Amino acid sequence: MILFALLLFLYAALITQLAFGISKMNKQNTIESSSPKTTFSIIIPFRNEAENLPILLNSIEKLKYPKELFEVILVDDESNDSWKLEDGRWKIKVLVIPNQRKSNSPKKDAIETAIQIAKYNWIVTTDADCEIPENWLQVFDAKIQETNAKMCIGSVGYVAESGFLHDFQNNDFLSLQGVTAGSFGIQKPFMCNGANFAYEKNFFKDLNGFKGNNNLASGDDVFLLQKALKAAPEKIAYLGNLNIVFTKSCDSWNALIHQRVRWASKTSAYANWYPKILGSIVFLTNLSGLLLLAAPFYQFELIQLTAYFWILKYGIDFMFLKFSASYFRLPFKNYLSSFIVYPFFTVLVVVKALFGKFEWKERQFN
Repeated sequence: MILFALLLFLYAALITQLAFGISKMNKQNTIESSSPKTTFSIIIPFRNEAENLPILLNSIEKLKYPKELFEVILVDDESNDSWKLEDGRWKIKVLVIPNQRKSNSPKKDAIETAIQIAKYNWIVTTDADCEIPENWLQVFDAKIQETNAKMCIGSVGYVAESGFLHDFQNNDFLSLQGVTAGSFGIQKPFMCNGANFAYEKNFFKDLNGFKGNNNLASGDDVFLLQKALKAAPEKIAYLGNLNIVFTKSCDSWNALIHQRVRWASKTSAYANWYPKILGSIVFLTNLSGLLLLAAPFYQFELIQLTAYFWILKYGIDFMFLKFSASYFRLPFKNYLSSFIVYPFFTVLVVVKALFGKFEWKERQFN
């Protein structure tokens, strides 16, 4: 029983530390406006995104940034849905090129394929199922001019949709974005998202790009961040809630599980000790909660311990999600239902991730 109490104490300490980190970032929630100077090559890998690409391109066309200062490179990763760029439909520079596969990671290959022909100094990546805020490049530019950064980390949220599946994903993703903000606040960053990510082209080359992790299908974002943290942490800027890119949540539990297994499969490759400890404590706390649910059936006196454990965890998680939602100015719904489902979901994802197999864009990966 002491082990359960100790585990919950460690969990509470880590989550509280991250919440404190979010509060520190909230005090830095300003940016000075400036005349646009930075040039950007926006890289978008895609595969069978005929439904989403027009929405993304429409949002890019609405950017309040000089069109002569950016270009859009779409990298087609063997799509078979017959989507083609309609000439003249968008008044922005858009180039569509085929992906040049050379590793186990189609997305990393696509980004490197595009970087080879990118005209401009800064690379910005996003996903085909995203919508871009109109001040997206303005915020990047202002931060670059303000800090002389070589890498900028943006935030991502889910497009609002109805139903418990989407509410659950929003709550889960909001907590992940909160961890990102909190880790930057306590100066232990380790997460970012390729849907809102920018870096100087020469800095990418200095870091040897994705060399060393091409065996992993995903991780075009976090592993590059790890290299940057090791080489030049002072050149990394976190944009927090200043320019949130919105993406679509999964439409089925099966798709969601595959997505989270893909994300979880990267954990063992982290070079930093902090995310490994944090991930282990979070997993063990959720697993302990499930084990305690069964405990009263064997020894009824343990029902009080089980109740205390779950009530305290409920409060800790609610507090953190509230901090995150307030910081990003995003709502969260169906918290109680999400809280009940989350431990089962987490344990399932981690167990499946141990086998290292998942489906992504109609392909199987190990």
